[in-house]
Order: sequence, then structure tokens, then C-alpha cells
Amino acid sequence: MSDGIMSKAATMEIAISRNGVSGALHEDESLEQDLQQVMVSGPNLNETSIVSGGYGGTAEGIIPTGTIKGPAVQFNPNYIGVRPPHAQTQGGMSQQCSSHNALTSEELSRGLAVEKFDLVKKWGINTYKCTKQMISERFGRGTRTVDLELETQIELLRDTKRKYEGVLQLARALTAHFYSLVQTQRALGDAFSDLSQKSPELQEEFGYNAETQKLLCKNGETLLGAVNFFVSSINTLINKTMEDTLMTVKQYETARLEFDAYRADLEELSLGPRDAATLCRMETAQQNFQSHRVKYEKLRGDVTIKLRFLQENKVKVMRKQLLLFHNAISSYFAGNQQQLEASLQQFNIKLSSRGSDKPSWLEEQ
Repeated sequence: MSDGIMSKAATMEIAISRNGVSGALHEDESLEQDLQQVMVSGPNLNETSIVSGGYGGTAEGIIPTGTIKGPAVQFNPNYIGVRPPHAQTQGGMSQQCSSHNALTSEELSRGLAVEKFDLVKKWGINTYKCTKQMISERFGRGTRTVDLELETQIELLRDTKRKYEGVLQLARALTAHFYSLVQTQRALGDAFSDLSQKSPELQEEFGYNAETQKLLCKNGETLLGAVNFFVSSINTLINKTMEDTLMTVKQYETARLEFDAYRADLEELSLGPRDAATLCRMETAQQNFQSHRVKYEKLRGDVTIKLRFLQENKVKVMRKQLLLFHNAISSYFAGNQQQLEASLQQFNIKLSSRGSDKPSWLEEQ
């Protein structure tokens, strides 16, 4: 009897699947409706096969099917002698709860499948329209929305970022080379100091040079602190402030492409026949066009604001950093140690102290 029921259920499933594919839809219905019906009917077929496979399993799967054989009085639910009334009530409630849970799980699986299908469908349609619009613009067949003033500012920002990256690369190279120079001066000063102690006849000459190299090494470390601060500030301006604005620019450019794609789609539909199906599609296209226009205008406003704030921040930061760089370089090569240290104090730059060394006799001159 169980095999007959299973074969009958399988036959019924095949019949339902054929009715779903046989062409009950009209010719003007699109392919996405067929796919959606398949996605919706999928969880039902899977769950049917799972239930069919449980007929030989646990007792809970056997009792509702009525496959248990025996005297009718023994399994009569109205017969008081079999089990207490409250046990019958609890069994009925348990069976109802199991059925309710099965229906809830089935509805949840079906809803998730439909939701995933809708997301994939929307992504596919949007990607197709944007790709079509991009190709049309590349080959000069499509029109695009242009904001000349805003696009000029965006191109200027990208050019400025490239030039600032060149300055940053050169400043890092200067730091690396000057660090090597300072290390060489420190080693040379130690060598002169050692020779001044082991060469009595040249002690004074070696001592002069040792003190000079030590002073140059100390001033070089001070200059390195200023240059490192300059490099750090330029790096933050380029890779954080400018990059954040350019990320908003990319979102704006994507929204512009989507806006033009849905605008072109609406214009194409408006040139076609005005039957019922086309009017329905035009209404949907109009709604999509309005939503993408709102998104495009919002991002255009965000880009305009960020560009203005970036310009103000860039001028403020660069004025401070260029003044620091000029004062530090000129003071170092002029041999003005006091002015060099004053430049660092002006910009609140603190150096890592290597120890409190006693000033040399050259520093006291």
C-alpha cells in the first residue's frame, strides 16, 4: 500500500510539472515569469519527496497515514478505555503543531527562493541596461548626461592626486637617502673620536672632526623629523582624504550611468506601440527612471560638497607643510641649529630622544 501511495504521488508530481511547463502561459509573457514559477515550485517538489521517503521511518510518520492495522475498537479515538481524553487532546495538538511547523518551513523556503530570484533578476536587468548604455556611449550612438563644471573639477582632482603622489615618492626617496647620510656621519664621527684617543700627535685634529660630525648628525636627525612629518601629512592627504572623495566620485559615475541607461530605456519604450503591455512596461520604466534620477542627483550634490571641503582642507594642510619643509631645509643647510629646532617646535613635532648629550664646544660657539 505504501508503494502504491508513493507511485501515485510521483505520478501526481509529474503531472503538475507538465502543467507548469506545457504552455498555459500566453505568448506575450516573458521568460522571467517561467523562471519564477520554476523557483516557486521547486521547494514543493523537494519537500514532497522528503515526506514520501518517511513512510517507513518513525512512528510519528506512520500514525497519520493510517497504515497501522488492528481491531477498530483499539484505535477508536472515541473509546475511553484506550487512553485518557487529555492524552488524545495532546496528541491532536502535537499533530497540528507538527503540520503547522511543516507549513511554516515550506512557506519560509518558498519565500527565500522567490526573494533570491528577484535579487538575481534585478541585478541581471540592471547589468544588461548599464552595459548596453556604456557600449552605446563608447561607440557614439548613445547620449549621456554631462555636468561640465563638476566633471572638470573631478578631472582636476585626479590630476592633482597624481602630481601629489609624485611629490610623496620623491620626499620618501629624500628621507631614505638623508637617513643613510646621517648614519654615515655618525659612524665617521665615532671613527674620528676613536682615532683622537689613539693618535696623540693628531688628537686635536681628529677631535675637531669628530665633534663636527656629531653636530651634523644631530642636526640631520632634527631635519629627518621634519621631513618625516611632511611625508606623513602628504600621505594622509592623498590616501585618505582624496581617496575618500574619489570613492564618492565613483559612486556618482555609476549612478550617472544607471540614470542614463534607464532614461534611454524609457525613451525607447515611448517610441513603441501604445498597447496594454507596453503601457504597463512604460509605467514600470518611469518608476525606475525616477528612482535612479533621485539617486543621481543626491550623489552629484555629495560630490560637489566633498570637492569643496577637500579644496579647503588641501590648501590649509599644504600651506602648513610647505612652510615647515622650507624652514627646516633652509635652516639645516645654513647651519642654523636654533632656527631648525624652532621650526619643529612651531609645528609641535617631537623627536625621539636618544639621550641627553652634553653640548659640544662647536654648539657653544
